Amino acid sequence: MAQDMPGKEHAEWISTVVEEVVEPDLPILDPHHHLWLDEGHTGWPYTIDDFHKDTGSGHNIVGTVFLECHAEYRKDGPPHLQSVGEIEFVAEIAEATATSGDAEIKAIQGNADVSLGAAVEEVLEAHEVAGRGRFRGVRYITAQDDHPPLAMYENAAMDDPLYLEGVRRVGSLGYTYDVMVYHPQLPEIVDVARACPDTPIVLDHLGGILGTGPYKNRREEILKFWKTQMADIASCGNVFLKLGGIGMPMMGFRWDKRDRPASSLELADAWADPIQYAIEVFGADRCMFESNFPVDKRGAGYVPLWNSFKLIAGSCSADEKRDLFHDTAARAYRLPFLSDT
Repeated sequence: MAQDMPGKEHAEWISTVVEEVVEPDLPILDPHHHLWLDEGHTGWPYTIDDFHKDTGSGHNIVGTVFLECHAEYRKDGPPHLQSVGEIEFVAEIAEATATSGDAEIKAIQGNADVSLGAAVEEVLEAHEVAGRGRFRGVRYITAQDDHPPLAMYENAAMDDPLYLEGVRRVGSLGYTYDVMVYHPQLPEIVDVARACPDTPIVLDHLGGILGTGPYKNRREEILKFWKTQMADIASCGNVFLKLGGIGMPMMGFRWDKRDRPASSLELADAWADPIQYAIEVFGADRCMFESNFPVDKRGAGYVPLWNSFKLIAGSCSADEKRDLFHDTAARAYRLPFLSDT
């Protein structure tokens, strides 16, 4: 089982599921991955070399977007600017990837405390300088739940006037705001989107469908609630949706506790219905598949994960696939479309 495995053993476990790549020529802009030098959120480091082993394993990864993960923060200086260290760390790596022949990190989403209100502008300006042309916006995680294993960082309430002012400031300066919540909080996302109509908002990980702790064995009930909320959120034209997170233990399918990792068929069977529903209500031009690596790697390999997405999108048109696998992410993070390259 993958749970609590050291990195080397986990890599060997992941490698036990080998698949041929589905649609190997389909261009993919992976809009959500992390890097860290310590144990991160998985218990083992995930460096650019590790990431390039994954992105180079068969799928046509033409670019990526790094998402903040509290890596390599500054150890001193004003607390609200310590997250600039993560941008500096990734920007240097990203520049090297541009000439490496491997997948290039084309955009960076950093971290900023938007509950600073208008004062968040100082952080955004520092990120812009540190990002060397790749900084595209920030994520401020607001996911919270009373179940202790689901606890996240201390954060502001999403109806806090300063929080909303900060989110609006992100948009007014031309940046994108990533938000991560759990599904019980989805009604609040509608309020945030409507209060900040000029800010592009990217909702991560399918809106955080929980399936562990008090949410275990309630999937039908939860998905009914989730579908209603997602239809409401889709009515907000400034919201994009990331289709992923399906390898995370919190989503309820404990692939990480099995003798073998998940196959693409198993992943597709578990997640086709909600993902296809999301594409239907948001439209392909506001949905993007994401790897969320290495967090999702706890339960599935990079090849099976993207294979599962291609299976789920099998009935989509060529234009819809272009959006789902590349252009929606480019739209959200201000990167060139396939037609521009």
